[in-house]
Amino acid sequence: MILQSKRVWIAGQFVPAQIEMKDQKIVKILPWGTEQCDEDWGNHRIFPGFIDIHTHGAYGFDTNDADPKGLAYWTSHIPEEGVTAFLPTTVTQMPDVLTKAAANVASVIENGYEGAEILGIHFEGPFLDMDYKGAQPPEAIAEPTIAQFRAYQEAAKGWIKYITLSPEHDKDFALTKYCARHGIVVSMGHSSSDYETALMAVANGASSMTHVYNGMTPLHHRKPGLVGAALRIHDLYGEIICDGHHSHPAALGIFFQAKGAERSIMISDSLRVKHAPAGGHYQLGGHDIEVGADGLARLAGSDTIAGSTMAMNQGLRVLIEEAGVPVLTAVHACTLNPARILNVDNRKGKICAGYDADLAILEDDYSVAATYCCGIKAYSKA
Repeated sequence: MILQSKRVWIAGQFVPAQIEMKDQKIVKILPWGTEQCDEDWGNHRIFPGFIDIHTHGAYGFDTNDADPKGLAYWTSHIPEEGVTAFLPTTVTQMPDVLTKAAANVASVIENGYEGAEILGIHFEGPFLDMDYKGAQPPEAIAEPTIAQFRAYQEAAKGWIKYITLSPEHDKDFALTKYCARHGIVVSMGHSSSDYETALMAVANGASSMTHVYNGMTPLHHRKPGLVGAALRIHDLYGEIICDGHHSHPAALGIFFQAKGAERSIMISDSLRVKHAPAGGHYQLGGHDIEVGADGLARLAGSDTIAGSTMAMNQGLRVLIEEAGVPVLTAVHACTLNPARILNVDNRKGKICAGYDADLAILEDDYSVAATYCCGIKAYSKA
């Protein structure tokens, strides 16, 4: 199959080009108009498929539900945002809940599903800090141990690829070192850590920061904290929620200016309420949540933000149109950089021969016209 557009994202720029896809892969890139094409997308922008490495749920489903049908529905419908791969993300709960959640993701991966590819599990919690827990259930927060993590990983059949933990509670950075040795990304978050502890965590294997600005010690000129570490440490990746509410567009601009095009990662941090029917009763980690007129999810009866309802294509719009982030930096944040941190950038994150045929086709208003997951049209607006 051959697609073409006057604006295909290749090598960090828009190029008039054709994309030939076969057997789930991009097999050839040609100049626009070279061959007779099957689909001509005119002036629509064709991007690599978006990758969301921090998302708890959507369509009324939460990763912690351990419901195979719910997860399969999520994978098949999330391409409507241009998402072609993601990490189902847990939230802090008791060990039996987390064990079932991990096992469910592994089972769905083994048994097959349609749509966006599950690249693994993001294990957010329970090894977090009480003071910066945010909406994470306090009754289930625990001290990090290798033994407990190994039990979760066994249930997940090795599919935990990314973990958020609070480094100041990881004695001698034991779990950080263990995960780093086993190829699991360690991200610092929901933490009261100071800058110096964060620096030592990086020296012992931590390589990312979870939803920068949120759930961490703030930046102060005499106490840089975790925000200071995220901005200062060049090789440290940083996730950031790009809905324009969790962080002001100006704060988004500061973050991306500091991190540049190679280490910034857009995430949705979305909850089950995203794309779910209005007026329903929803929970996060066993606690009631409600969605305000601003689209933010909060713990019921409080001002505590619980997560977002952001679609990834709209996050890209916020970055470019509201935060003034350069297009290359914004696109890398939802394509190449998440692929890099998960070590799948040899097949995802680019429109390039030999890569997975993951494509997000966007109109000028950033709405998604169509999404291809490994060469299969998983969503079409028409």
